[in-house]
Amino acid sequence: MMTNTISEPESIRRRSPVIRAEGLTKQYRVGRNVVHALQDVDLTVEAGEFVAILGPSGSGKSTLLNLLGCLDTPSQGRYWLDGLLVSRLTRDQRALIRNRKIGFVFQSFNLLPRANSLKNVMLPLPYAGIVGKRAEHLARGALEQVGLSDRAEHRPMELSGGQQQRVAIARALVNQPSLLLADEPTGNLDAATGLEILTTLETLNERGVTVLLVTHDPDIAAVCRRRISFRDGTLIEDRRTDTTPLQEAGGF
Repeated sequence: MMTNTISEPESIRRRSPVIRAEGLTKQYRVGRNVVHALQDVDLTVEAGEFVAILGPSGSGKSTLLNLLGCLDTPSQGRYWLDGLLVSRLTRDQRALIRNRKIGFVFQSFNLLPRANSLKNVMLPLPYAGIVGKRAEHLARGALEQVGLSDRAEHRPMELSGGQQQRVAIARALVNQPSLLLADEPTGNLDAATGLEILTTLETLNERGVTVLLVTHDPDIAAVCRRRISFRDGTLIEDRRTDTTPLQEAGGF
């Protein structure tokens, strides 16, 4: 059963940042050694931002993504998602929050091969108590958001890599989450198709979706208006820059 913390009034949530983290720290014990995966991170992300989380392998960005996505809990520190303190919730409570408030896009598309696009997009909805015609309506709307209305009946093998990733993005959007987390979403795609996916994310952001994009590629990060860099588990840079929309720039 959910606690009162999770059902704060909508008026409070509207005034809150989508993400607020204070002193976020994650440590792992490997044998007798303690690995400091993330160290004392303070971070605030407002609604509608498009943020790149940048850093080499082992820098802490994947650990941060797991914490922000409620897949793990911090060793120390506090984390609010959409105004709700989630860093101390139970596993079941975190699962409910993930379903209601967070959309995930991964490097691998994670689509069911025997299900068509519509059914793949509908997958999260039963966990939110949405089934039948209502679920189908929401899934078709999400596919329309990513420009794939005409591919609803196609299975993954009948789609290009870019189309499969857009189906995955539609699935992430179907519950209308507060936050879209994209973990190396162009990593399995060629440059032209990767540009297509980044343009899709940019368009969604312009419509009001808050996007955090995790990448090790500075060219990918350059698309975002805000870039946060990590090294050895520490946030080393947080800067905002003016960017030219991809649709106008014509690519990287």
